[in-house]
Amino acid sequence: MEIFVYRTGATSIEEGFSPDELPELLDDKDNLIWVDFLGETPEQIDQAKTILLDVFKFHYLTVEDCIETRNQPKIEAFPNYIYFIVHGIKPGETGPGNFVTKELDGYLGENFVVTFHDQRFRSLKVVKQQIRASHFACSRGPAYLLHQILDNIVDLYMPILDDFDAEINSLEDRVFDLKKSNSAILEEVMDLRRSVSRLRRISARQLEVLYRISHGEFPQIPEHILPFFRDVHDHLLRISDLSESYRDLVSSLFDIHFSVVANKTNDVMKTLAVLSSIILPLSLIAGIYGMNFENMPELHTPHGYFITISVMIVVAVILLIYFWRRGWIFQREETPAVKREEPQAEHLLDS
Repeated sequence: MEIFVYRTGATSIEEGFSPDELPELLDDKDNLIWVDFLGETPEQIDQAKTILLDVFKFHYLTVEDCIETRNQPKIEAFPNYIYFIVHGIKPGETGPGNFVTKELDGYLGENFVVTFHDQRFRSLKVVKQQIRASHFACSRGPAYLLHQILDNIVDLYMPILDDFDAEINSLEDRVFDLKKSNSAILEEVMDLRRSVSRLRRISARQLEVLYRISHGEFPQIPEHILPFFRDVHDHLLRISDLSESYRDLVSSLFDIHFSVVANKTNDVMKTLAVLSSIILPLSLIAGIYGMNFENMPELHTPHGYFITISVMIVVAVILLIYFWRRGWIFQREETPAVKREEPQAEHLLDS
């Protein structure tokens, strides 16, 4: 547990306080207190639960949700504070094939911010470094400090979106280059679809949380701080919109995959059909002259075998030419022509 205190008019942040000093610090409304709980061990969880219930007097249901850390993003209003849940990503673990998040629970009151998490957050570490270097964020009040925390959490989503975009483009190229059905690519597409669905679900719910915070619903957030939360809401809105477009792109990957495989299968079937069409008349000729009748034309001719083989070759060549003229075989794939861009109007004027 870490306790940060900013006293009005001070030039730096104080820390290193013990839990026993919290009640006195909270009673002084000129103090801004940020209590950050890390619940990695049962002892840390028990300490956090005790302080949340006995010192801050938070509702026991919110404390249960806080300790559980298996909840979707949400926000709840109480007379003297608001309780919220947001999700941050896990850098190094989260990727297009495995979108993993971690939960951050928190409270915002008149002069305090409380955060609880069972895993370490890079964004919280960044905010702690900022307030240690400058008291500016704390001097603007607890709502602005909460904005700094949420802003850093949302900013870490952006590099992951770039990874999603690159993975989708890579899969599209690989699907178009398929020579036959590939279950490994299908598995990658399925993993990507699950990750995109989770990204969309988490971002949509957090978007609702940020919308309520940024539109003046809670008295704990002053009006002059609302534009900062609206900025975070706009960033999250972009993430939500991109996740929606990624979902459509990933869904189309399935259709593209099956279409490519079907086209390859059609090419194989066409080749087999052409071969069968060539072999069929040859088999007919061979079958006729393979019948064991005494009186058959050309049966006893000295050159009958060579004449029959020649006829079969001529028939095969004629059929090959016919199929080629029809465009059924020996056709190269057309390369789309590159359209030359017309000169811009300003270039014409300059010339």
